[in-house]
Amino acid sequence: MNIKRAARRGSLAALAAVTAVAVITGCSSSEPQSAAGDGTGTIQIWSHQGQEAEVAAIKAAVNGFNSSQSKVKASLRLIPGDTYTQTITNTPADKLPDVMDIDGPTLASFAYNKRISPLSDYVSKATIDNATAGSIAEGTYDHKLYGLAQFDSAIGLYGNKKLLAAAGVPIPTSSDQAWTTSQFADVLKKVAAVSPSGKAIDLRESGLSGEWGIYAFSPLIYSAGGGILKDNKASGALNSAASVKALKTFASWKPYVASSPDGKAFPDGKVGLQWSGHWLYPDNSKALGKNLVALPLPNLGDGAKSGVGSWTWGIGAGTKNGKAAGAFLDYLLSDTSVNAMVKANGAPPATKSAFADASLYKTGGALALWGKQLAKACAADKVTSDCAAIYRPVTPGYPTVTAKFGSALSAIYGGADPKTELTNAARAIDSNFADNSNYK
Repeated sequence: MNIKRAARRGSLAALAAVTAVAVITGCSSSEPQSAAGDGTGTIQIWSHQGQEAEVAAIKAAVNGFNSSQSKVKASLRLIPGDTYTQTITNTPADKLPDVMDIDGPTLASFAYNKRISPLSDYVSKATIDNATAGSIAEGTYDHKLYGLAQFDSAIGLYGNKKLLAAAGVPIPTSSDQAWTTSQFADVLKKVAAVSPSGKAIDLRESGLSGEWGIYAFSPLIYSAGGGILKDNKASGALNSAASVKALKTFASWKPYVASSPDGKAFPDGKVGLQWSGHWLYPDNSKALGKNLVALPLPNLGDGAKSGVGSWTWGIGAGTKNGKAAGAFLDYLLSDTSVNAMVKANGAPPATKSAFADASLYKTGGALALWGKQLAKACAADKVTSDCAAIYRPVTPGYPTVTAKFGSALSAIYGGADPKTELTNAARAIDSNFADNSNYK
């Protein structure tokens, strides 16, 4: 997932644009229809421009596919990540590319608005069967598979062993040992006392109002026994007593949070903890070496939870070369292409065969704890105490959900009343859903 720059997901403006499409597009006889074609010719590929190593990996995959056969030529267009989702939203459906990557939570919006095509007719059964359960869950809307991912995401706390030892705090070695609410408050206090900055943690507070907010911190709500949507409604879930308590607890950590606009407070040793994910493992590992440890997020009462989900790949609804597009995705989701990408970004593979060989996430690997979380991932509407990782809600109304959640989270962190903010957010979400016939 593209979380690195303000969650490296689309801006709120882009998400709002997706919502606007949901309102005005509707269904019509002029909607584009995909066609298989004869499996030859040129296909257009759109991808968001992620970090440099990811760009190199997708370029290599396109070049590798073109060199592997002579029937199809893939042409790649890179679009800045900050405007990528908005670009897709603003492009007429019949002008979209044959293949494009899609920010996972927005997939349902694009499927609902007939901008992407189901994959099963074009991607091989072997490729689908090799996808992880998480990839299938994130790429499925209305019982149809619209997306498959090269990689998933993993998130938790990074810790500096040296500073944690100096603070005299216990180091959890599994999600079951995650710090409780009271323990985490004590950890923050003790770590701040021994950290050079006088603060304990970097949690990228500048991104709270954006996609980073819901991805990184909505797990706290589930960990407290709350939720975001229940029976397609936010009221009663997002503003429940458990949800309110979770974000009140979150706001109480603010005195221990380091302001780190450049994201260097943790790798530079100024704080002992960082709330982040797999994409920072390469830099953190280089900076801290054996002092780096991956930890679970705190347990607010109903088990430690983490965020999960990432970018996925789909086929444009108007493609006339579905067979060729499917062949490209088969290549892109092969072990060779997937392993090259996850080597570039440190992400957990979203294919079974590649994940089985992912030494970073296997027993003994530096991120093995986060790998175990992925094995216990759940959909947002099927959360239990056993779930250790939660996908964001799969709904065409997701752009509104994330925008309203982010605004409420940012306000609460700034001192606003949690109950008031979450109730207002829930009402706004429910109003949007009602205006769109609950996206049925």
